Amino acid sequence: MKILVINAGSSSLKFQLIDMDDEKVLAKGNCERIGTDGSLIGYKTFDGRNKKENAPMPDHKSAFMEVKNALLDSEIGVIKDLSEVSAIGHRVVQGGSIFKESVLVDNKVIDEIENLSSLAPLHNPAHVQAMRACVEVFGEKLPQIAVFDTAFHSTMPQKAFMYAVPYEYYEKYKVRRYGFHGTSHRYVSSEMAKAMGKNIEELKLITCHIGNGSSITAVKNGKCVDTTMGLTPLDGFMMGTRSGSLDPSVVTFIAEKEHLSVDEMTNLLNKKSGLLGISGISSDDRDVTEAEEHGNERAHLAHEMLYYQIAKSIASFYVPLGGCDGIVFTAGLGENQPQLREKVCEYLSCLGVKIDTEANNNAHNGVSGKISADDSSVRVEVIATNEELVIARDTKEIVEKA
Repeated sequence: MKILVINAGSSSLKFQLIDMDDEKVLAKGNCERIGTDGSLIGYKTFDGRNKKENAPMPDHKSAFMEVKNALLDSEIGVIKDLSEVSAIGHRVVQGGSIFKESVLVDNKVIDEIENLSSLAPLHNPAHVQAMRACVEVFGEKLPQIAVFDTAFHSTMPQKAFMYAVPYEYYEKYKVRRYGFHGTSHRYVSSEMAKAMGKNIEELKLITCHIGNGSSITAVKNGKCVDTTMGLTPLDGFMMGTRSGSLDPSVVTFIAEKEHLSVDEMTNLLNKKSGLLGISGISSDDRDVTEAEEHGNERAHLAHEMLYYQIAKSIASFYVPLGGCDGIVFTAGLGENQPQLREKVCEYLSCLGVKIDTEANNNAHNGVSGKISADDSSVRVEVIATNEELVIARDTKEIVEKA
């Protein structure tokens, strides 16, 4: 069975074709700048063939046509007929309190995903466009599955997901903590259990998805009991361009002083804050690291704040878990920034966490493995995440059951 995995954004469409017989990625690529001039598709196969070219893509339907043509191309294609694709799995950011697991897509599901757009205005409309475009390009008979970022967090107890605002706003608008990156947290927590040689239902784990967008999740007995992101991905600790949690009065104070609208304030907190806002350099940690190495004090401060906030978040999850058996670092920074892991774990030394410096320095560029010292109270691991594989596995399972 071959599964096409789709991650659609408002102006992009990432895809992977995975052969589920051996879970091998046959081809993957990205359609960029959809709806603008200069649209292009980048594509590469498991055996090293590749393509990158400009292609007019005014909408998601035309982007899917490019994906279809690339997969079938006589020179760079990996299938001979579209019938070889058994199903399409979609990443969907926001499933609200409606979708607690992956589902087979029909018109009702698409409408419900669209109705949740107010909770994820940058993401859900793009997912809906992609699903409808899929029907036009691949036909109604090809099954589509929606896999939700929020689903893994649906097991949080009410005491963890509720906000202390008037209850009526939860009833009227479903204002609550939802959490994100759930597919990644689900994957790496499962892989951590395998690495430890234990049943996940016996473990208390803290999984750290640290990238340009970041979140940390407390996983008890295989279930999420708390997470740092909230109603939106803005909540939690500082990220590439996001502020993370702050005193709500900071928002009203700055808005009043700077005469900013709601949209302008939202943009400031989501796109101009975090590493970028503090360093004044960049949202890319590589640029901030280079600036810090050259003595830039604000770049150093940005890192100090980030490491401190991550450590505080990890430590806070010892309470809902009742202890901790393992800590996982994953995603762009989590997998590739030894300094971040070292500094964070130094803060956690009071909890008995100890790092093997050599193992930690060697863990980057896709290298996974244990980085804690043998006498550490908690096992610390770097695990490369694979959200696409989780989506493909869910898609395969639902299609086979159907």
